[in-house]
Amino acid sequence: MALHSFHLVHLAPHHGVRALLSPPSAPGLVHAEVLAGMDLGAPIVTPRRMQVGRLAVFAEWAEEAALGQFLAQDPLGRDLATGWHVRLAYQRRWGSVREVAHLPEHAEKTDLDAPSVAVTLARMRLPELPRFLRWGRPVERQVRDHREATLALAAMRPPNTVATFSVWTSARAMTGMVWGRDQGPTARLHNEAMAERERRDFHHEFTTLRFRPLSEHGSWKGRSGYVPEVG
Repeated sequence: MALHSFHLVHLAPHHGVRALLSPPSAPGLVHAEVLAGMDLGAPIVTPRRMQVGRLAVFAEWAEEAALGQFLAQDPLGRDLATGWHVRLAYQRRWGSVREVAHLPEHAEKTDLDAPSVAVTLARMRLPELPRFLRWGRPVERQVRDHREATLALAAMRPPNTVATFSVWTSARAMTGMVWGRDQGPTARLHNEAMAERERRDFHHEFTTLRFRPLSEHGSWKGRSGYVPEVG
């Protein structure tokens, strides 16, 4: 069965740089995005905006056995096996980035009351970076601090790739945030940022992907159980 995975691991910085410069290739690996971790809402000029010792990898696999073989035998895979990852069943796609454009827009009906995982992937227009940061940083804090988001982070790879990853107690909670149906002064931030992107795009390519979590493995920052009801 085809599946996706999202991995987080702490590495020595020089190992992180090597992984960023040498994308993995392995049997059954359809595509991988290797990125440096980034704290949501961090100041613009700070080392927290690109942490090469905190690696994030988003990958698509032809079958689950290929992921298991990669984690057991590939040098990067063995590093990732010491961290945390979640295995994912693909559900929906909005927008398009070339490397994942083969995914159907609708693959599986979403249970709005079940846990949900969202991944965004974008190739930035570098001249638009100041606008993107001005509109994006408040949204980063909105997602980071949302009571229904159990894990939320961002990642990047120079020169222009950015991504976000978030785990939600339910798809209903996630879509409520996206469409501004929450209460409070920050409720409309994400919706307003999307409208600004429609007015003048920040990106060459942009996609949001929704997944159903299948299983969670390992630990991140000393804990596990980020995905509700998934062992």
